[in-house]
Amino acid sequence: MAPSQHPSARTLLRWSRRTALALLALLIALAAAGAIYQVVGEWRDARRFPQRGRSVQAGAVKLNLDCTGQASPTVILDSGMGVPAVGWIKVQPEVAKFARVCSYDRAGYGWSQSGPPPRTSLQIARELKALLDAAGEKGPYILVGHSFGGFNIRVYTGLYPSDVAGVVLVDASHEDEEERIGSVLPAAVRKQEKEEEDRDEMLERIFTPIVIHLGIQRFSVAAGWADMPNSLSKDLVEELLYLERQTKFRNAVVLEDKSSAQSVAQVRSAGNLGNRPLIVLTAGKPYEPEPLLTKTDLEKQRKIWIDVLQVEEAHLSTRGKQIVVPDSDHMIPFERPDAVISAIREVWSGVAKR
Repeated sequence: MAPSQHPSARTLLRWSRRTALALLALLIALAAAGAIYQVVGEWRDARRFPQRGRSVQAGAVKLNLDCTGQASPTVILDSGMGVPAVGWIKVQPEVAKFARVCSYDRAGYGWSQSGPPPRTSLQIARELKALLDAAGEKGPYILVGHSFGGFNIRVYTGLYPSDVAGVVLVDASHEDEEERIGSVLPAAVRKQEKEEEDRDEMLERIFTPIVIHLGIQRFSVAAGWADMPNSLSKDLVEELLYLERQTKFRNAVVLEDKSSAQSVAQVRSAGNLGNRPLIVLTAGKPYEPEPLLTKTDLEKQRKIWIDVLQVEEAHLSTRGKQIVVPDSDHMIPFERPDAVISAIREVWSGVAKR
């Protein structure tokens, strides 16, 4: 027969159970409070941040188009992957002072409906054409593409050459970027980077919805704990987050990323930009410090990006030139909007005079 449990052991077990139940109840209460905080915040955000632009039926999908200014040729702005149209907020108002300028939300972004897969540059270019035609906008246009947006406008130019009079590429993606940037790194580092990227992607896919729906991300921004760019106001960060928290937005970004190999092939097939005026803006600080990389590795990457790949993009046109923005990272529209505005004005003025 087993000996009876010592009273102190029974007391400890009872208190352990009570503590565990209390902690569980506390966690449930905090989760419920966070979820309510998020719902109330979304309700407030929907009133704080009204739609910038108007919804236009562009073929099978309704897209948001925001046009301001008057003088032709019209400037069209295409954002980088993961950035809604409001990401041009520091650029568009200034360009509107001398030209008509339109930003738009790609399918699934911002105020636009989700679009059919695959979310390739070819699909995006066709939807942009349908959007501009349905809205009654008149070309030829000055196309401006940041990052992945550079792929889209190059494919657009290949499809509709008579629509495009000039181009500005803002630290735009290069079709050989991944292969050639990676080639300067040791094989072991490339392998470890890939493993970490896969792990981070999995964790982000699992935890991002939780962090959003329980109000954790919202609270961290409100409390000033979030890592926010110094170049953006708190209100603008909150507006961007309001749009980026939406499930359709996160899905659209994932689908664009999954289709990147197809987009790369489409850019290669799009051809060059002929003799159109072209300015390539290049970030002087394109890469963040990476623990896996030495300073030598980072400098090699930087030199290939600035002195090789971006120069090749400038050579897409016989009238192309590169301008390096030494004090900016990849997000030039946020960090140095004046450089973007100046480049647009230069290309626009040249086309307008002709």
